[in-house]
Amino acid sequence: MLQRLSTYLYRHPNVTLLILLGPPMLYMLVVYIGSLFALLINSFFYLEEFTGLIVREFTLRTYAQILEPYNRDIFMRTLGMAIAVTIADAIIAFPLAFYTAKFASKRLKTWLIIAVTLPLWSSYLVRVYAWKLILAQEGILTWFLKLAHLDGVLNWLLSIEAIGGSSLALSPIGMFIVFAYIWLPYMIIPIQTALERVPNSMLEASSDLGAKPLQTFRNVILPLSFPGVVAGSIFTFSLTLGDFIIPLSLGNSKFFIGQAVYSYQGTAGNIPLAAAMTMGPVVIMIIYLLIARRLGAFDAL
Repeated sequence: MLQRLSTYLYRHPNVTLLILLGPPMLYMLVVYIGSLFALLINSFFYLEEFTGLIVREFTLRTYAQILEPYNRDIFMRTLGMAIAVTIADAIIAFPLAFYTAKFASKRLKTWLIIAVTLPLWSSYLVRVYAWKLILAQEGILTWFLKLAHLDGVLNWLLSIEAIGGSSLALSPIGMFIVFAYIWLPYMIIPIQTALERVPNSMLEASSDLGAKPLQTFRNVILPLSFPGVVAGSIFTFSLTLGDFIIPLSLGNSKFFIGQAVYSYQGTAGNIPLAAAMTMGPVVIMIIYLLIARRLGAFDAL
């Protein structure tokens, strides 16, 4: 019987493919796509203000609430943070990824990759709360800045309304530091993968033709490795866009999208508004992924 089954599967490769891919595809359709579709449907309902009940009638009044100044500021604040974290991670990751791909020996490259991915082996919450202790007013970073007589610079940064707060642990600039640290490995690995595909002969040819190192970087290295930068930005941008633990742990009273969704769904019980807020990042990421696909980012993943 097993031999007959094996022969049948060998003669019918499409059936074999269906058996292998059917369960995971069914899971994706039912659980993942199904949950997004349920969010989409709920976003067209609205919450009755007097009764507090959800009215299941299709309307755009819930989406109109997103355009109110408070919710619009939440979107702009979160989008600005995601862009800033993505740019910072790209700037920090590129030199390390370039050294790992082009100069490090095989043994050193292994240790560097382990060092980059090592933070991912620990709990996400442990890393966030460890940074909360580091950035606290009586934490080691503040102590070091005072020791270096840079506490005046720190107080000046914290006094800026847009990025400051009572301490680094309760300010947007502290959130930015933690976001950049947490998602940095997701930027380094794609850039390194893209750089390893750049032939060394092209760099040597650029040098032989009289190009200076900066010209080689601008005209050869960066264009060929840019899909890797875009691929890494998919992770850093999307993860920052939807995260609510870091803003909840280190932020101040200014909400981000993740906090707003958690508050609307959990505290206020306004599931339609929470669903509409969730669809915002989904639409943003769909547009972002379409742009990234045109830039060849998926080839560097």
